[in-house]
Amino acid sequence: MTQKISAAITAVGGYVPEDILSNGDLEKMVDTNDEWIRTRTGISERRILKGTDKGTSDLCVPAILQLCEKRGIQPSEIDCIIVGTVTPDMLFPSTANLVCEKIGAVNAWGFDLLAACSGFLYSLTTGAALVESGRYKKVVVVGADKMSSIVDYSDRSTCIIFGDGAGAVLLEPNFEGYGIQDSILKSDGGGKTHLHMKAGGSLKPATIETVARKEHYIYQEGQPVYKFAVTRMADVSEELLKRNQLTGSDIAYLVPHQANKRIIDATASRIGLSEEKVMVNIQRYGNTTAGTIPLCLFDWEDKLKKGDLLVIAAFGGGFTWGASLVKWGF
Repeated sequence: MTQKISAAITAVGGYVPEDILSNGDLEKMVDTNDEWIRTRTGISERRILKGTDKGTSDLCVPAILQLCEKRGIQPSEIDCIIVGTVTPDMLFPSTANLVCEKIGAVNAWGFDLLAACSGFLYSLTTGAALVESGRYKKVVVVGADKMSSIVDYSDRSTCIIFGDGAGAVLLEPNFEGYGIQDSILKSDGGGKTHLHMKAGGSLKPATIETVARKEHYIYQEGQPVYKFAVTRMADVSEELLKRNQLTGSDIAYLVPHQANKRIIDATASRIGLSEEKVMVNIQRYGNTTAGTIPLCLFDWEDKLKKGDLLVIAAFGGGFTWGASLVKWGF
């Protein structure tokens, strides 16, 4: 009888740029203030990737190299790299392709996965399936976004929310039941009207007019997005626990997408988790889109114990959302 393979997280890496954009800085740019931002979002500052010729791949590289060093492996040992992002360096080649070249992952193939703020969660489930197939031994899953590249810093409704950053995990085969236990992923394309980028794709290619109309920046209708996110992220987390016959008392931590502190609190409340069992770093990084969840794992790594059960939950534009149950393996 063949043993069941699960995909265990065996190393975590993270990276945020040095440059800080504080609420005080934003007060000088748009009509807003520190208290308003903190009470509505929970954000105090965010990191910005500055410098010419710097893209999302430059956020991924240090996170993956750190992960390799912690695990004691060479990039040449990596089989596959999946990059969850909505801000690829370019439409093609993929950011994963560029990352492989930059770190010397000469034996890896890879691809980008676009699911907005659910990008890491979708990528994690995909990477786990590759490991569970038995064909791949070391799969790196990255969530990374240079959101500053698509934020209009004269739009006070969006510029206060987003930051730049990346986190990465290494998935390896496990035969003791550690790793990704279950996932529920969902999508609803009807959400496109509330949160999207208007131009730049094949539907509306870039023109002088689309640039002049600022259609290459994030467009968001805050209230509908907030209402959907509060209910959907909480619903799917509850559904995941019920499906696995678990309650909040069985969970060591909720690892939620860092979009808004109030959405995080609502999800924790629904599955019965106290504040100390919820990973929150939105105050320091803002919403790094696909980067938020792996950056939480990176920040909390020293608090996690082998065997801890984690609920990872996300909600993103489109709409995309979901939750995964993970048994921590190291």
